[in-house]
Amino acid sequence: MQPADYEHLTPAQAIAYQHELRKQIQIKPLETPINTIAGADISYNKYEETVYAGIVLFSYPDLKIVGNANAISRTSFPYISGLLAFREVPALLEAWEKLEIKPDVLVLDGQGIAHERRLGIATHFGLIMNVPTIGSAKSRLTGKYEEPDNEPLAQSAMYDKGELIGIALRSKRNCNPIYISPGHNISMQQSVDIIKHCIRGYRIPEPTRQAHLLVNQVRLANSAKPGNQYDLFT
Repeated sequence: MQPADYEHLTPAQAIAYQHELRKQIQIKPLETPINTIAGADISYNKYEETVYAGIVLFSYPDLKIVGNANAISRTSFPYISGLLAFREVPALLEAWEKLEIKPDVLVLDGQGIAHERRLGIATHFGLIMNVPTIGSAKSRLTGKYEEPDNEPLAQSAMYDKGELIGIALRSKRNCNPIYISPGHNISMQQSVDIIKHCIRGYRIPEPTRQAHLLVNQVRLANSAKPGNQYDLFT
């Protein structure tokens, strides 16, 4: 199935496709060197069809910005929790295709396998493009965990039905944790270690923080309703 076909799916068909993709997930150590890393973010109003996507590329491990790409797309797929990848992936793919250099690892603002069907946007994108991906989410979708200590980089394992699906990471003191999970072709430990390395004094890691700033700029510059204030963290 092509991402361009997603908007024609019913929610039931989208869930069935997630079950198909789930069989292909590979959570395993990444054996190749990481010289570049990128952060990706999506922004949209859940009641509108326009989707803004941004990807910022960094050298690694020094995290210097070396490129970026963005895309503006449209979708009619409904806003449904657990199925947001069907709204977001097509726009993200447009931005991805514009990158002159493809990153060794892509960090997405959303879930990896910390999803009820293990198919968050990071896993979904990693599977269809066969690239190593990590999910770094600002809110929990599923799974249980004990609150991490109120210290930077304190962490707590997240479980769902007895399966380790992610790590709740306190990236900054006195802030809510972020939720890290591997997407595809990378291990849990590598995912957590990479995100820890990308914390630069803010709650969210630098790759997705910069991607968020980029989609902010694109959205504000291209909004059909410049006076409207949207929730840029949807």
